[in-house]
Amino acid sequence: MSGAATPRIRAVVLDYGGVLTNPLHETFAAFADTVGVPLEQLQAAFATATRVDGRSPMADLETGRCTEEEMVLRVLRHLPGSPGLELLGGVPFGDLWFRARLVNEPLVERLGELHRAGYLIALLTNNVKEWGPRWRAGLPLDEIFHTVVDSSAEGVRKPDPEIYRRLLDRLPVPAEECLFVDDLAENCAAAEARGMTTIGFTTTGATLRAVDALLDERGAYPTRTSTA
Repeated sequence: MSGAATPRIRAVVLDYGGVLTNPLHETFAAFADTVGVPLEQLQAAFATATRVDGRSPMADLETGRCTEEEMVLRVLRHLPGSPGLELLGGVPFGDLWFRARLVNEPLVERLGELHRAGYLIALLTNNVKEWGPRWRAGLPLDEIFHTVVDSSAEGVRKPDPEIYRRLLDRLPVPAEECLFVDDLAENCAAAEARGMTTIGFTTTGATLRAVDALLDERGAYPTRTSTA
């Protein structure tokens, strides 16, 4: 007896940082260089703040439990000499961070093609309220994205199952017809637990090839407009 047909993919859901942008480690390293702190010291300060506070300062920032300034101060106190905000030279943390945060143009271009072919495009992001104007300005959200689910607005972040439930509530297709792309294995695992097909982001080229192969394998979705 043959099994049920594999559902077609009708929605492509992506992460923001490290997928629709350059890798996180590049941004982190550039930020450390800008403020003149060795990368290892900065990473250690984040880790110490997480241990001492019992929660990640970045996780709290991404769920709106603290402000950007509060997050920065929680980390700075664990750097040698416990510097204050003067370390940033009077510039907001987000401004310095986004100097090295680049949009992944080839991937965004491919998403536009998929949108025109009839696929639903969605964004599921752990992000920061204060950064909204910066990251939104770099993406064609109104043009090609069906929905954006942002942790800082939801008060919950990946990989919590709740944020995936909210995403699926806002998509007019079941989880089995969704492809999810993220650069973190734990976020992909959480999406798989909800029934979505996942691809772990590695490089742009490899990920684009994997996405196109999967979409071909699962059956071409009827196009809205020709992209030939």
